[in-house]
Amino acid sequence: MSKDPYSNLYEVTEVHDLRDVIKKRVNEFPGNPVFLIKEKKGGDYIPVSTEKYDHDIDSLGTYFMNTVQKGARIAIFSETRYEWYVTYLATTNGTGCIVPLDKELPVEDIENMLERAEVDILVFSKSKKDIVDKVYGKVPTVKYYICMDETTDERYLYFHDCMKQGEEKLSAGDKIFTEATIDPEEMTILLFTSGTTAKSKAVMLCQRNICKNLMSMFSMLYIDRNEVWLSVLPLHHTYECTCGFLGQVYRGTTVAICEGLRYISQNLQEAKPTAILMVPIMLELFYKKIMKQVNSDPKTAAKLQKGIKLANTLHLSNKMRKKLFKQIHDVFGGRMRLIILGGAPVNPEVLKFFQDIGFLCVQGYGLTECAPILALNRDKFFKNEAAGLPLPGCEVKILNPDSDGIGEFISKGDNNFLGYYKDPENTAAALDAEGYYHTGDLGYIDKDGFCIITGRKKNVIIAKNGKNVFPEEIEYLLSLSPYVAESVVSGVEDEVKNDIVITATIFPDLEEVKAKLGTEEDPSEEQIEEILKQVVADTNERLENYKKIKKTVLRMTEFEKNTSKKIKRY
Repeated sequence: MSKDPYSNLYEVTEVHDLRDVIKKRVNEFPGNPVFLIKEKKGGDYIPVSTEKYDHDIDSLGTYFMNTVQKGARIAIFSETRYEWYVTYLATTNGTGCIVPLDKELPVEDIENMLERAEVDILVFSKSKKDIVDKVYGKVPTVKYYICMDETTDERYLYFHDCMKQGEEKLSAGDKIFTEATIDPEEMTILLFTSGTTAKSKAVMLCQRNICKNLMSMFSMLYIDRNEVWLSVLPLHHTYECTCGFLGQVYRGTTVAICEGLRYISQNLQEAKPTAILMVPIMLELFYKKIMKQVNSDPKTAAKLQKGIKLANTLHLSNKMRKKLFKQIHDVFGGRMRLIILGGAPVNPEVLKFFQDIGFLCVQGYGLTECAPILALNRDKFFKNEAAGLPLPGCEVKILNPDSDGIGEFISKGDNNFLGYYKDPENTAAALDAEGYYHTGDLGYIDKDGFCIITGRKKNVIIAKNGKNVFPEEIEYLLSLSPYVAESVVSGVEDEVKNDIVITATIFPDLEEVKAKLGTEEDPSEEQIEEILKQVVADTNERLENYKKIKKTVLRMTEFEKNTSKKIKRY
């Protein structure tokens, strides 16, 4: 790659805080819908104007600031919905600090996090009322419980009544919220990392972190105001929150709220989005579904391969490819042009397939502590095997590289978090004296400046020869087999042989196994193990001796995952 990968960055609007984000949108994109929402399951999408959203933020913010002191902590415990978006900016834009909670957490974790974050107000949806009922009154700091839906329970305030009260004060000239000072350097976002309550850390972010992230990110990847995004990932994750919500408010685009994972296909047809954020497992499921249909008919499979070869030989534009591969594009609603992936490594072959058929498909790399994007592939410059280029203004380097140039990624920039809340020990371990954040991810930076991730520092297996074995590398190679749905590679110490045994625990794709066996009946474990034996042998052919899988464990259930769809390693 001879060209400067940072050449011709896109022009972006400068913002200093999140109030800037919404107010500048109102001025720059008047009348453009900010959300597409549904008032009931299966109903039609209804547009919400930027002006209404801005007014609702100011109304609820005015209510908040007439109810609690400035600097209050407000938690959201809900699925993705309009009230979530309103609560977020009604808190950050003058009131205090927002605390998004994972909607999948049980009672004990919610209670613990409310206590640790010293929350003043809990805003929740009716779907979470059973859990809130059990938490009610147990956290002394929580003085107000606001339900997004009407309820007969007198303990809870009704969200829209609160917003109406704020609107009345706003109309009467109350400027307590709209003119409240915002310090871009102050903690206004408190995010709990995934994991058990005992292990989760509370990440402190300020508005400078978010705003710098937005400006850098969108200077690298062009997003048009006419885009329609389908929001499918949980909003409490900073990936979806920054890139799929705040980023879209910032760029003037429209966000359609997905009704849930089981409704993705239906909502794609209804909203006809042009862009989407995904985690790799989602795209891989689409890929497997498409390829299963294609491969069921040899003529269709041959036609697809011929079409891809023709498109690449003639260097067809994505617009032409969309016409050539119309049937596949129709699966995504017919207008999808951009798919952004993050949260886990992506199979480059899957990325290449979607690029070949006319999608702009790129991956990025981020962490909650980086607000979250640290590196991103551009639309003009990208490598499918790379996590991306460091964001402009973000210095990324490799700490203590080994003989292969592999070491820990550390970063320094305005997107670096403030630290872990009331946790000086972990903060000191993560942020060094020079201000570099130690990511815990291992890899190298190639000659063109792209970040190549090889694995997590805490997952590395040290072989008896002292060499590092990255489980993620082996898991990726296993994933190339259609018979492997999921795998986890670990190092098990064999005290008798004084050796580290590379062990692969594999959850098979039973449908593919059945297809290979030519049966509709559930295969026996012996039959599955025989197929996996060959998969492991093929994988070992591609590995150096000290990395080879020496033991295979069959697992007949999916691995436990967190809400970002990452496998929990123990």
